[in-house]
Order: sequence, then C-alpha cells, then structure tokens
Amino acid sequence: MYPVLFELELGRLGTFTIGTYGLFYALGFLLALRLAVGLAKREGIETARIIDLGIVTLIAGFLGAKVLLYLIDWRYYLEHPFEMVRSLRSAGVFYGGFLAASLSAVWYIRRHALPLGRVTDLAAPAMALGQAIGRIGCFAAGCCYGRACDLPWAVTFTDPDAFRLTGAPIGVAVHPTQIYHALADLLILGVTLLALRRRTRPGQVFWIYVLLYAVLRFVVEFYRGDTARGMFLGGRLSTSQILSVVAVAIATVCLVRLRRRGATDGRRRRA
Repeated sequence: MYPVLFELELGRLGTFTIGTYGLFYALGFLLALRLAVGLAKREGIETARIIDLGIVTLIAGFLGAKVLLYLIDWRYYLEHPFEMVRSLRSAGVFYGGFLAASLSAVWYIRRHALPLGRVTDLAAPAMALGQAIGRIGCFAAGCCYGRACDLPWAVTFTDPDAFRLTGAPIGVAVHPTQIYHALADLLILGVTLLALRRRTRPGQVFWIYVLLYAVLRFVVEFYRGDTARGMFLGGRLSTSQILSVVAVAIATVCLVRLRRRGATDGRRRRA
C-alpha cells in the first residue's frame, strides 16, 4: 500500500509528509459536504448554513475521536505521551467522533433555527459517503487492519511505513477490513438516499443510518486485527461493539417512536 504519498524537504524546517490517509480524509469530507449541500438545495435549506455545519462537525468529530481513543487506552498514553502526537495520523475511535459531531450539530442547528430532523436526515447519506472514501485511505495507510487469514481475497502489507505509522503487520495475509467497511458504507449510502425520498417523518433517515452503521461496525469488528481499542467479556467484544449494541437499541427505539407518531398523525388527518 501507499501510506505516504510523498515528502517535501523544507531545509531547516525538516520534512513535510503528505500521507495518503490525510488526503482521502479531506477528499471524503469535501465530497460528503458537496452531497449534503446538493440535498439541502432539494430540501429548501440554506446551503451556507450546511457548509458551516460541516466545518463545525468536522472539527468536533476529529477531537471527539481522539479523546475517546485516549480515554480507552489512557494507561498506555499516560506511559507513552509521545504516542498521542503519533496517533494524530490516525482517525481515532469513530463513536467518539460521532458523539462529539452530533452534539455540536444539535447545538449549531438549534442556534440557527434549522429543522433538526430534516438536516440530520440529509447528513446521513453524506456521512456514509465520507466514510466510504475515508476507509480507502485507511486501506492505503494500513490502519484498521484485519486479522490474519488465508482467504483468496486476503491482502498483505509490504511497505515498512505502514508498520511504522499504524502498526500494520508486514508480510502477513490479513482480512481487508477497510474494504469490507467501504463497501458496506456504499450500501448504506444507497439505502439512506432511497429512504430520504420515501421518509414519512423527519429524523427517520438519520436513525436508519445509525442502525445500519452500528450493525456494520459490530460485524466488521470481529475481523479487525488491531486490538488496542479496549476489550470486554473476556476479550470477545471490543469497545466499538459495545457502543454498537447501545446504538442499535437507541436507533430502534427512535425509529419505532417516529413510526408510531406518523401513524397517529395519519389517523388524525383522516378523522
């Protein structure tokens, strides 16, 4: 793979590295924001607010993902504080970023009197698109690598930079978990775009996204080989899997409530 695209020699300032993951992270954000703006136009929502919202959630999500990463392995980072700087090259823990981004989004939406349900609905397919592109960056960099396997589609990392930057095993055939994730994200993108056209209540598409992503993450975690994310139940479940179970429960309750509310409103209109 290609964890490092190229390096620029800046004399006394040292070397400036352009990483593949960072490039795809930025590309995913820009394309996701472009999709969100397009959907906002169709929804009749002010696009300038959506752009500002995207920037706010990007910053909050990045910080939240890092904070949860440090909290999960706080003993390790306390003993190796320099690793906190090194970890800036990786994405961190998604659920930490998702929670921080969601809270900042609610704050921004309320502050500017935007329709909460409609805005979060159009954000759902945008997030799925951004994640799909970002996972390609993960694959190129070697982060979020899979467990060893002998399947025909197994991949082998050979670039020493992949091990140096992310700890990916070199010369070992592993599950391409990043590709599993990217393909599933594209499927979620299609489902949420279809759901956006057929929704009966604002907020449904967002919770469909949460439900599908949580199921995806729970399954893919079984094939992940980087285990420094916290383990539960004797090492059988990771932190992300525990959070996925919580997310599934919350999303299911919210979807049921929205459906019941829609049915109640429908009976009132007929009456």
